[in-house]
Amino acid sequence: MHDLRRRTPRVIALLLALALVAGGCGGKKDAGGGGGGGGGEPAGDPVRGGSVSYGLEAETGDGWCLQESQLAISGIMVARTIYDTLTAPNEDGEYVPYLAESVEPNEAFDEWTITLRDGITFHDGSDLTAEVVKNNLDAYRGQYEGRSALLFIFVLSNIDTVEVTGDLEVTVTTKVPWVAFPAFLYSSGRLGITAQAQLDDDETCDRNLIGTGPFKLEKWEKDRELVATANPDYWQKAPDGKPYPYLEEIRFVPIVESEQRINSLETGDINLMHTSVPDDHVTLNQLAEEGTVTYFDSEEFAEVGFIQVNQSRPPLDDVRVRQAIALAIDRDDYTEVINKGLFTQASGPFAPGATGYLEDSGYPTAQDIDEAKRLIAEHEEENGPLRTLSYQTGTTTAANELAVYLQQALGDVGIELDVETLQQDEVIDNAISGQFDLGAFRNYPGGDPDELYVWWQSESPVNFARIDDPEIDALLDEGRSEPDPARRKEIYEDINREFATGFHSIWSNWTTWRLASLPEVHGYDADTMPDLPGGDRPLLGLAAGHPTYGLWVAEE
Repeated sequence: MHDLRRRTPRVIALLLALALVAGGCGGKKDAGGGGGGGGGEPAGDPVRGGSVSYGLEAETGDGWCLQESQLAISGIMVARTIYDTLTAPNEDGEYVPYLAESVEPNEAFDEWTITLRDGITFHDGSDLTAEVVKNNLDAYRGQYEGRSALLFIFVLSNIDTVEVTGDLEVTVTTKVPWVAFPAFLYSSGRLGITAQAQLDDDETCDRNLIGTGPFKLEKWEKDRELVATANPDYWQKAPDGKPYPYLEEIRFVPIVESEQRINSLETGDINLMHTSVPDDHVTLNQLAEEGTVTYFDSEEFAEVGFIQVNQSRPPLDDVRVRQAIALAIDRDDYTEVINKGLFTQASGPFAPGATGYLEDSGYPTAQDIDEAKRLIAEHEEENGPLRTLSYQTGTTTAANELAVYLQQALGDVGIELDVETLQQDEVIDNAISGQFDLGAFRNYPGGDPDELYVWWQSESPVNFARIDDPEIDALLDEGRSEPDPARRKEIYEDINREFATGFHSIWSNWTTWRLASLPEVHGYDADTMPDLPGGDRPLLGLAAGHPTYGLWVAEE
């Protein structure tokens, strides 16, 4: 029980995968051929130099003071480029040391020793030391003067103490045994280690980015581009014996409307992009057939698309109303109309391959208009007429199409829906404050389910659905400290069933992310993505982004 990779069976990707579902997300997995996975010639050997312009689905307006940030996938991509985490997931979802040389527990799993790699420096030339890591962990958990941590205060609330026990050694004690602790040292790439200078920066922490990562911040012009240049002293070595990265620079360009992102790729204004929108998959398939682009898809360790239901607001506090919403939707028709026939319908919060997944969780698979109407009538007989419900969504075309579809489906069973179109950060703020009825979300990247604790525990500030289910609370606490994999599997399967009977979420589909590029860009797919420091293959799931240090551009 002293091998980190054996102890942590599955990757998870957590903390704020808050990006809204843009009319559904994902698609059928396509391993494809050479290049980026969808067409193209074999990549050949990596070439050093050049630049990649990466089209992101959103800007990260609040910046990257990581201990205080709320990062969706676009922000995570930048964070993973500038910063490194203490652990990282390999292709099997096991957490292996990254900035850390080792992460070891005691027999009770309530004390963990983190030993750092020697000789690593930050972009400002300062050393990575145990003291800096302790200060980072304290800042993330709200115990460092000058930093006002937000959601990580709860995520890391099980930490009791963080102590420096050597120049390169930090010892963390926990309040209860924490079997999946190494996963939280990654936290979907959000728990990057920042230099002491950034940590103590009272005025520009959000834009004075100083990490140990493969690229260094050059400039950030908000809503236009963020430019980062190669870190010549990066600690990871490429197969040619020189430090990663291969590129001289990487430019991140926020392009909110996905159709415009594809147009920019086709015209060469950008040469790499990400998406999880079904219409994009269709368009990119056509461009790949023409030889214009290549792509790589992954549905491994997938997020789930769903309707978030605020159960603290009547009438949604009545399970009968939530069940009626679920029964009003024809899931097969939804797949064809909204998801273009490409997506796998979800049965619960845990995707295939994740601990807790059930093919049949008890969640209804068929539409039942008559039963939905009966449930609404029963509720109204006891409580009076059903009020109009609000549905909050983003500003994209796909998001609006989904909203209209749901308006019609719910209207057929007597539920009137008022659509509120908001910017993404407004939707997130309203979810945190509870100022919503329904909203389309994409979340719960799969893997070790303990990292989903914060989304469902009744007192959590990111329990957006306001789930107050004593059975779920008890199971979450038991799963956190249970070392036996078989028992943990049973625990999270029980949570899955509890979600189905309580209709705590209205499930739609598993998410497939796609990376698409011009044919000369490589280093992001299953064949060309670089190994982790210890030789492990990296996780190929894309729900929390991907490494950028192995990207390269072929010579023309």
